[in-house]
Amino acid sequence: RKNLYIFCAANQHGTTVIEQLLEAKVQIGWGTRIVPFGPDITSAIFALGFANRAAMSFGGVQPGDYKKILKYNKDRIFAFVNALGEVGTDWAAAAAGCVNWGFPTIADTDIPEILPTGICTYEHVVANVPHDEMAQKSIEIRGLKVQVTEIDIPCAFGPAFEGERVRGADLFCQMGGGKTQCTEYLQLAEMNEIEDGKVTVVGKDIGDLKEGDVLPLAIFMQVAGREFQQDFEPILERQTHHLINYIQGVMHIGQRDIAWVRVSKAAVEKGFTLKDIGVVLHAKFHQDFGKILDKVQVTLYTNQEDVDEITAKARAAYKQRDERVEKMTDEDVEIFYSCTLCQSFAPTHVCSVSPERTGLCGAYNWMDCKASFEINPTGPNQPIEKGECLDPVLGQWAGVNEFVKKASRGAIDHYNFYSIVHDPMTTCGCCECIAALLPACNGVMTVNREYAGETPCGMKFTTLAGVMGGGASTPGFVGHSKYNITQRKFIKGDGGLLRMVWMPKILKEEIKERLLKRGEELGVPNLYDMIADETVGTTEEEILPFLQEKGHPALNMDPLVG
Repeated sequence: RKNLYIFCAANQHGTTVIEQLLEAKVQIGWGTRIVPFGPDITSAIFALGFANRAAMSFGGVQPGDYKKILKYNKDRIFAFVNALGEVGTDWAAAAAGCVNWGFPTIADTDIPEILPTGICTYEHVVANVPHDEMAQKSIEIRGLKVQVTEIDIPCAFGPAFEGERVRGADLFCQMGGGKTQCTEYLQLAEMNEIEDGKVTVVGKDIGDLKEGDVLPLAIFMQVAGREFQQDFEPILERQTHHLINYIQGVMHIGQRDIAWVRVSKAAVEKGFTLKDIGVVLHAKFHQDFGKILDKVQVTLYTNQEDVDEITAKARAAYKQRDERVEKMTDEDVEIFYSCTLCQSFAPTHVCSVSPERTGLCGAYNWMDCKASFEINPTGPNQPIEKGECLDPVLGQWAGVNEFVKKASRGAIDHYNFYSIVHDPMTTCGCCECIAALLPACNGVMTVNREYAGETPCGMKFTTLAGVMGGGASTPGFVGHSKYNITQRKFIKGDGGLLRMVWMPKILKEEIKERLLKRGEELGVPNLYDMIADETVGTTEEEILPFLQEKGHPALNMDPLVG
């Protein structure tokens, strides 16, 4: 299954592995990649000869150039020794010779270990490895990256299905989307904590549902790798959006703790289950990010208490990630980053991420995009040279305009980072929040995806997302992240956070700590109490008396329109 060649040599008390395999009616030979070289330990030399020939055949190394042969083998031939049974003097000598080629020894017995990195990429000799862990442990120690070439799911899979909609008449079941909680959380794990390829569904699966059912869902991904860093967590976590969309008959919108998964009747008829999501994520993470990871384990929870527990842990991690850019400013950097992950649903949408303008999905900040580009230089997060600053108040740069025009295929030639009134940034349906102008209140409101009620602008979140979430720049409306509300440059060109007059109570309470802090910074310490919510009203006429009573600063600011 891992496409490895196995060269067998030596014996234990007169018995060889090859003899045992033949007794078990296992086919051996080059066709099955299990090659016998002889019953004595001296025949192991033929395996090293094979490695040397690889260096000469594929590396262009001349016969006799032992330095280049050894270097090529260490860097390019990912071989290792599995010592099964007692290791005597002859075996130890043979293993030491293999170490000189950069090939480590992994044994199932208690032999002296050599753990520090040196000739080998990582450890040299590792002992007491159980047989059921030996293959994976050997791959890990040698630094071999196993390619997962097949994705074993019942539905068709590929980029051609990204952007496919699952409409009401075709829907079998759904998770999230305001109906239930749906969370995605990826966490760095230690090598010995997880099992590569293990996918588990805890709770109900698709087969336990009937048409029209809804289900809570938490997709918990654990990734381990010697090159994997905690900074990479949000990058891989965000890949769930397009990877799940690659499955025919399955639609994914949103991210973090506001994801939405819709499964079609056609997919269920083909045998689709939630486990298939884990199979896809495991395979594609290995295919796309194999350089930085070694193991991927996915657990999908559908019991409400489990989903709530994972969601609480995820939100704590989200908060920690967001705070990494807290003290950075847009003036501190010369490079912004693009994000075009959502162009399958919004072809003209180009998100530009700066330190003080996080991605409108809430999943990526400037640091995340920087790490994403380091991992995948040809991916959706490309560096953007700011260039000349055309408007420091509204937030417009020549370099950004040039990039946006190219990335939107000419549909958008400019936009402003810090304005909702004047050519705001484009928006897609994956945004966490949508802000809208409230002319009668001389301010703005915002609504988050989780809130399903009416708003003072006359439209629910779903309607707003449908109207302006296709990648357009729509004056009077703009998509943004929850975190962006309390960033210093939030609609700075229109008066900033002091223009905020209404938001849903659930959102207001979620960001209360940051709102209080930002209000203090702006010299309005009671700003939090001045912002209306649905308990006050859901029309401009209903909330205006409240704003007047509280003395909201927006009422005394310059008119937003006219």
